[in-house]
Amino acid sequence: MESYHCAYQTHYHIVFPVKYRKALLYKDVEEELKHIVKGIGERYEIEFESIGCYKDHIHILCSFHPKYSTGEMVRKFKSITARELFSKFQWLREEL
Repeated sequence: MESYHCAYQTHYHIVFPVKYRKALLYKDVEEELKHIVKGIGERYEIEFESIGCYKDHIHILCSFHPKYSTGEMVRKFKSITARELFSKFQWLREEL
């Protein structure tokens, strides 16, 4: 990938377990999550190369500009996806 002043090639494999490893990522939640991730990618210039959802965790392979730290991207991803999923699926908040 290229930016105005640099060229970079980064690949991050990040795993997000569901709180208490509860199996809550059903098909409808997974579809909404992928929709949310697409919006995050467009907003923060993150290239999500692969997203794997399982019942109790999510695998993400992504690439983003080095101006963002890995921790910053994880924080953004977790806060945005949690807020959006909790607003759409009220029962998720009750389960956790």
